[in-house]
Amino acid sequence: MMEYTSLPINTQTEVMPRTGFLEIENLVKSYPTPDQENFVVLDGVNLTIGEDEYISVIGHSGCGKSTLLKIVAGLEKATSGSVRLDGKEIRQPGAERMMVFQNYSLLPWLTVRENIRLAVDEVLKNANRAEKISIVNQHLAMVNLTAAADKYPDEISGGMKQRVGIARALAIRPKMLLMDEPFGALDALTRGKLQRQVLDIWENNRQAVMMITHDVDEAIYMSDRIVLMTNGPAANIGEILEVPFEHPRDRAAMRNSKEYFELRNHALNFLDRYFAQDE
Repeated sequence: MMEYTSLPINTQTEVMPRTGFLEIENLVKSYPTPDQENFVVLDGVNLTIGEDEYISVIGHSGCGKSTLLKIVAGLEKATSGSVRLDGKEIRQPGAERMMVFQNYSLLPWLTVRENIRLAVDEVLKNANRAEKISIVNQHLAMVNLTAAADKYPDEISGGMKQRVGIARALAIRPKMLLMDEPFGALDALTRGKLQRQVLDIWENNRQAVMMITHDVDEAIYMSDRIVLMTNGPAANIGEILEVPFEHPRDRAAMRNSKEYFELRNHALNFLDRYFAQDE
């Protein structure tokens, strides 16, 4: 069992001085309303993420965290400010950023293998047939779905469906993985197993990850940093917590450590404080 030394909680409110792979600067997102007033969802968000960093974003419903993820994905456009990946402005969806949704998003008339192959065919156009087959097989094995490769989505469990989505996202070799509450629809036992599996994959094939979650324990277990959002409308980053545990992580050892409880309580107190303000 790992042992962790006690570390002070390291918090920030913005990280623009840090150079990074993904750079979000002065991001504002608003929508017009019938009375000609703009409804501001996100107001002046600044965040920088490293090329192999795992970030979780937490906040109450309506704080704009999913909107922020969609802007990074290129599915929505910012009203003002900039979002750059590897120095290039994000203006539309791209294969270098792949999204994993909570609701699986699989095509029911395709098998597990075919769902993954569809993404590979679409993005890796220069790969030959043998290379594509190898990539699909590699990622089926990565998420332990080789035995279920020829089953259809309605023949597999929710956890298996989410593993298909993760394999499909990773198979096209994206620079960044975006996940919108990827474990939220799963039961507690399946969720814990899939968290460990995703973390194993990331630890062996590191890339930038931005994950939306409501689960503080999940964020501490998986992330390098936790972004705590203030309430909407006009939400912003309230604090950014550094998670002091090295990878690979031992969940049981972490939960028995003093700094785990300090970090967990700090995050929960932040969320409770903003929940009280919203009442």
